[in-house]
Amino acid sequence: MDYKAPLSQIMLTLNHAAGLQAGIASGVFSDLGDGLAEAVLEEAAKFGENVLAPINHAGDRTGAALADKVVTTAPGWRSAYQQWIDGGWNALTGPASHGGQGLPHLLNSACLEIWSAANMAFTLCPVLGMGAVEAVSAHGTDELKSIYLEKMVSGAWTGTMNLTEPQAGSDLALLRTRAERAGDGSYRIKGQKIFITYGEHDMAENIVHLVLARLPDAPAGTRGISLFLVPKFLVNADGSLGRRNDVFCSGLEEKMGIHASPTCTMIFGDQEGAIGWLIGEENRGLNCMFTMMNNARLATALQGVALADVATQKATHFAHERRQGRAPGDAGPGPAAIIRHPDVRRNLMIMRTMTGAARAICYLTAQALDHAHRAKDPQTRQEAGARAALLTPLAKAFSSDIGNEVTSLGVQVHGGMGFIEETGAAQYMRDARIVAIYEGTNGIQAIDLVQRKLGLANGATVAREIADMRATLALLGQRNTPGFGKTHERLTAAVDSFEQAAGWLHGALAAEPALALAGATPFLRLFGLARGGVSLAAMALAAANDAHEASATGDARFFAECLATAAPGLALSIMEGGTFALEPGFGGLQ
Repeated sequence: MDYKAPLSQIMLTLNHAAGLQAGIASGVFSDLGDGLAEAVLEEAAKFGENVLAPINHAGDRTGAALADKVVTTAPGWRSAYQQWIDGGWNALTGPASHGGQGLPHLLNSACLEIWSAANMAFTLCPVLGMGAVEAVSAHGTDELKSIYLEKMVSGAWTGTMNLTEPQAGSDLALLRTRAERAGDGSYRIKGQKIFITYGEHDMAENIVHLVLARLPDAPAGTRGISLFLVPKFLVNADGSLGRRNDVFCSGLEEKMGIHASPTCTMIFGDQEGAIGWLIGEENRGLNCMFTMMNNARLATALQGVALADVATQKATHFAHERRQGRAPGDAGPGPAAIIRHPDVRRNLMIMRTMTGAARAICYLTAQALDHAHRAKDPQTRQEAGARAALLTPLAKAFSSDIGNEVTSLGVQVHGGMGFIEETGAAQYMRDARIVAIYEGTNGIQAIDLVQRKLGLANGATVAREIADMRATLALLGQRNTPGFGKTHERLTAAVDSFEQAAGWLHGALAAEPALALAGATPFLRLFGLARGGVSLAAMALAAANDAHEASATGDARFFAECLATAAPGLALSIMEGGTFALEPGFGGLQ
């Protein structure tokens, strides 16, 4: 089965879950009117289907290799990356002042979904480059921008994010990498970073590392972290590349998945010290890095959607082709295609509707990010920024969880053939496992949602989200369409459960923080079921009387009647099931 970008479903979600057409009409997305969005996505699909997908499975088998401090990427990677640059894809959202197209995150999100589905291991490289562009553009000096941004925007130079160290995974307060002032405005960086995606490779002539490090007089903890730009090759005054900087890759990780993406151990300053330049202010590095990390978290969410979608495509194709047993009510001779068996059909519907719900949440997040930067009204920008902050941990964790669950179901639909690497179903499952871990584990995302995002604007941000969902439910309640079944009733119960749990958590945070945090992960899932289900209903309402009506209505109904029914139970587990976190020795835990 060849990957095909789900353009009709993507456009349905963009238009009717993420408000693309409304944004075009209001002027927020005026640059996507006159069919531009559709045209860009069609070309992005061609690149994904014809350039990236054909090298995906071979790259998984071959991987990247390190020899003499040089990383060689998988066959076809260098050629594909040059086509990526030539096509202008790296510059899609880059600042126009430095050669970018300045197009919205919403459009780029749909493109990233397509490219990640076609070849996640390849797409990781430009994703990090795009995030580095945002960080340098937002926080770099004019001099650094003039030297680096144009090359980074075009993709001629790639970017990395260097946070993790052997003793410091998610706890950045434990960072030991050092930075010393050199007296000429530059710094000398010394230390080791691990798990650095595309920290070394042969696809671009230079690599721009963004590195977190501590100055000698920095305060302890995360308040004493600064961010530095450290290039692989130093840049001469005329813009040409100079000598190699004191930074190199000392090893590649052997991983469960994304084999073709080189995951590097990076050594900074093994000799005189790697030369770097400050991004932002001293001891304010996390503020700058989070510009890049938030970009990466949405991209990670889209990777979950992407792998879920391609796994669903593969499983559906296999279910039509594979013949086993007699289906209920089947009077014909011979075995039936397994798609006729109710349990297989249920699995495929779970895969399809969970993917659709996660896609809608990701696109809503991208839309909020765009409105936060593009809306004319200051209050609208402020509220959109708060909404983006609320939805980002939801998008990252819910969508990456769905990526894991759906790719696992994809292997299950294939049966024993799914466990065999030849079919390709296993690769999607292996690749998906990391998305729930990197860019902040999903448990950390849930904690962030409960501890920091529930109380945004004294609860007004969550209240607006609930009001938005109820507005869609009101429209659904007015639609007298038998095909919706109990969609309205079940989704109303899900939103009610979300509102009830949110109110309870707000109180528990003040009284018993451990009790509240014990419910953080089920709360995030509950939010995803409510927000995702209502978004599917919104698309079904908008699809009335067009080619999407039957499938959109069916998806919304299945999600509401078969999946959103978990919402009241999740609310109970949040409000009543957290005592294990308070009692020593509970359940045998010490």
